[in-house]
Amino acid sequence: MLKPIGIARGLRAAFRPSAARCLSTTAPRLAGEVRIVEVGPRDGLQNEKKSIDLETKLELIRRLAQTGVRNIEAGSFVAPKWVPQVLDKSSYWMANSADVLNQLLGHPPTSLHPITYNYLVPNMKGLHKFLDAAVDVKPATLEPDLSQPSDDPNAPPTPPPSPKEQQEAEPAPITSAEDPNEMPSDTSAVNDPVKPGSPSTSKHAMEISIFTAATEAFSKANTNCSIAESLDRCKEIVALAKTRNIRVRGYVSVALGCPYEGPDVAPSRVAGITTSLLEMGVDEVSVADTTGMGTAPRTRELLRALSATGIANQDLALHFHDTYGQALVNAVVGLEHGIRTFDSSVGGLGGCPFSKGATGNVATEDLVYCLHSLGATTGVNVDRMAEIGDWISAELGRSNDSRAGRALLARLRP
Repeated sequence: MLKPIGIARGLRAAFRPSAARCLSTTAPRLAGEVRIVEVGPRDGLQNEKKSIDLETKLELIRRLAQTGVRNIEAGSFVAPKWVPQVLDKSSYWMANSADVLNQLLGHPPTSLHPITYNYLVPNMKGLHKFLDAAVDVKPATLEPDLSQPSDDPNAPPTPPPSPKEQQEAEPAPITSAEDPNEMPSDTSAVNDPVKPGSPSTSKHAMEISIFTAATEAFSKANTNCSIAESLDRCKEIVALAKTRNIRVRGYVSVALGCPYEGPDVAPSRVAGITTSLLEMGVDEVSVADTTGMGTAPRTRELLRALSATGIANQDLALHFHDTYGQALVNAVVGLEHGIRTFDSSVGGLGGCPFSKGATGNVATEDLVYCLHSLGATTGVNVDRMAEIGDWISAELGRSNDSRAGRALLARLRP
């Protein structure tokens, strides 16, 4: 048994700052401006078993447009068999995401500022469906109602995507020819996204996203092809998208743990795949902890590997699921590393049909509340987001998985 003096010395030693502290706050860094990519209407809803009608999805997007968020995943042009709640498989292509796209282009929601709407396209067929759905919309109808204009508090700087050193002398694909630091996809769209070179009055922008995986087993289960084959598909999509002035976002799934190969995904492999996406012309890569297996030390190790490969923080986003309650911790690790773009889902909606037990994305309300507490600026009204999380959870007949959202509503409501 330790004597009292021994206990005191032990406590002093335990709380003495070490030479190399993880998550050290001795030299605090300002969080600065952080961009939130709201994935609820696509990644969040796709795993819901209950059928979701078009009007509910549109209403969710309309409400989100009022929160201050500038990037919203709006839909996906994927084979209907991959969407659990689709009842009419034969008509899904044109009855859901295509209708959402046409509604957003033809009748943009009232918003605080221009919004970039993203659509997932897993292959060339999906990209052509996207183009077909958008091509007939008249540009004159694209002007959004900016009922409450505001300055852009969180549009990140846009240096040329790394590690494409050979392209540094040319304008980056996501920048305006007039201003090399302007990001049309986040602020204003200078071109019709599906009609290159033609003038448009649109203030909103449309972009696409593609995806691959960090493990062969997950790639086979999710896309029925190898990682190399999925990258070949991505390259073909990107090549066509760039001829249409369409911004492309990439995803690397299971970067911090795979349901088939386990939690130990090699950071070097993730870095190599991310590099391949950027080199083919992808504008931003979201590195995803699809299973929620990620921990703070392994997230830090992954980010260091990405940096060591020469990938700039500005070209990255982080996408965390909260299966094991680690999403916010991992997000803070990313913030300390210098990442300034994070994906999240209102009400914690989401999951992964290929990862048993994987719960939803980190809730937007929880992430924004955490970021604001650290001094970050997001431009997102967290109270309004909490109300939306409560509403969509009730619509879906599910629990509201946002702890911050529930707490905020308890305080706001009498």
